[in-house]
Amino acid sequence: MTEKKSSRAKRGAEIAEQKTTAGRSWAPTPEAKSKALTSRLVAAVLWAVAIGLESFTIFWVLKQDAILIWLIVVMVVVIGGFALGGSLLWKKANRLDPASREDTVRFFVQNQLGVIITVVAFLPLIVMIFLNKDMDGKQKGIAGGVAIVIAAAVGLASADWNPPSVEQYSVETNVVKELTGEDEVVWVKGGSAFHVCEDVPDLRRSTKTKEHGTVAQAHEANIPRLTKKWTSEAINNCGYTPEQVDAVLGEVDDVTSTLDEGQYVETSGTPEVVAPK
Repeated sequence: MTEKKSSRAKRGAEIAEQKTTAGRSWAPTPEAKSKALTSRLVAAVLWAVAIGLESFTIFWVLKQDAILIWLIVVMVVVIGGFALGGSLLWKKANRLDPASREDTVRFFVQNQLGVIITVVAFLPLIVMIFLNKDMDGKQKGIAGGVAIVIAAAVGLASADWNPPSVEQYSVETNVVKELTGEDEVVWVKGGSAFHVCEDVPDLRRSTKTKEHGTVAQAHEANIPRLTKKWTSEAINNCGYTPEQVDAVLGEVDDVTSTLDEGQYVETSGTPEVVAPK
């Protein structure tokens, strides 16, 4: 019985971890695509301004006879602000309209474009600061050091360490629909995962307002994934039977490592749910 419960937990965690599932492939709504396009256009404008300011700093500020270090520092900070603003908007757009993992190049570029732009907006400027013949070592150290620190901070903030994908949204949406009959999940602001019902320990312990919406809306709210505990929560807290969870698990294809380590074993290659004692 323990093995069966562990097998179900493993399979449920694999589903929560994404990849693919039987059922329809997820697609953004027209409204989501429109919002994503708007965010990307604004991000592109902010990035263009950042690169424009970089060019201004290289070709005008650094060409002056009397170079003002404070002006270089100010320009670097402003460039960082525009670059970061663009990256945050771009990441928001990716949550609304994610790329598919099947197109590896596009998936990488779309999700890490903020890092690429940060390199473009800072690296030439940093190089030109250290190559400038009109500044002494101390001035180069101050201006270059500030530029490196800000570039690193913006780059780290721009990177998407756990990028969303069409495959992830598809598997999560199909799991929720097959289990509950509708695309509705529950989360709290700043949460690490969304859930299939309200009455689960993680949500009961929270003092924050519970939010309801689709899987896509949960991701838009910056909730990264379906909880890896959804199988046990469904049975122990949400009123679903082991048979209902088994039915969902049986519909999932090509899904790996979606539960925490040690929560599962395979039983004859087929996961089965066991009612809790």
